Amino acid sequence: MLAAGTWSCTKPAPQAQLLETKKCPDCDLTGKDLSRADLAQGVLNRAVLKDANLTGANLSSALLDSANLNNADLTQANLEKAGLASAQLQRANLTQANLKGAFLRNADLSNANLSDANLSGSDLSGANLTGANMKGAILKGAILPDGKIQD
Repeated sequence: MLAAGTWSCTKPAPQAQLLETKKCPDCDLTGKDLSRADLAQGVLNRAVLKDANLTGANLSSALLDSANLNNADLTQANLEKAGLASAQLQRANLTQANLKGAFLRNADLSNANLSDANLSGSDLSGANLTGANMKGAILKGAILPDGKIQD
């Protein structure tokens, strides 16, 4: 027999759930501080991470398809081989981010800061790069929005 108040069916807060399990699809993590978090191979499809601080976070091989990362700070984040198909990255700061081999097909990177980011081998087919800052970005072997491969 359980004493009253010793058992709970409540779900953990989204941020705690993510940090514990690396799984939080459809979670609302708006404005959360996830800087330097190890979220490698995490599952964040359709998650809302707008205005979140992901500076230096490890998101390598993470699934972020259709996630909302508008205005997120991903400075120096590791997104190598991350799945970001149809992700919203408007005005996101991806300065010096590692996006090597990332899948960014149909992602919206309009007005994003990709300065000094490594996008080598990434797939940007159909991506929106309108107004994006690409100064110093590495694009070797990347598939560009028009389908051409960058030399």
